[in-house]
Amino acid sequence: MRTSTNTGARRTARAALAVLALTLAAACGSGGDGDGRGGDGDKGPTPPKTATGTLEQLAEKAECKPNIQTDAAELRQANCTTGDGKWVLATFATDRGQREWINEANDYGGSYLVGRKWVAVGEAKVVTALRGRLGGTVETGSQHHSGSSGGSGGSEEGHSGHHGS
Repeated sequence: MRTSTNTGARRTARAALAVLALTLAAACGSGGDGDGRGGDGDKGPTPPKTATGTLEQLAEKAECKPNIQTDAAELRQANCTTGDGKWVLATFATDRGQREWINEANDYGGSYLVGRKWVAVGEAKVVTALRGRLGGTVETGSQHHSGSSGGSGGSEEGHSGHHGS
């Protein structure tokens, strides 16, 4: 077992999560412009088979020119902007690395489009539109705010996020 490799991978993943958190904060603050793309509330057509490939191949399928932010062996991450909005695309070397990243990112909230060894993160309407191009499964992170010191959770039990490992 090589702890230095695991430590390096975790540092890279944490740095990528910090970038993701800032991106999500900016995206959530931008407000919706209601361009009518994607389905607000309706399920829409059946998504295509889940896409596979490199970060660049996935970005091309999503009609995005990726702006690479993290380029490491275990994680590659890029910012994308399409007609649907801004979002983040991340690819992973392993399924386990992807799941660990999603589990940590879950606490930041947001919507995630999940495929095999890749994740697209953005506002719900953007993720819905991307699903029409990339397939995948939509997951929604818990909406926790760092400013609340809510103690044991009490009345916050009704949110739709999921917990666990």
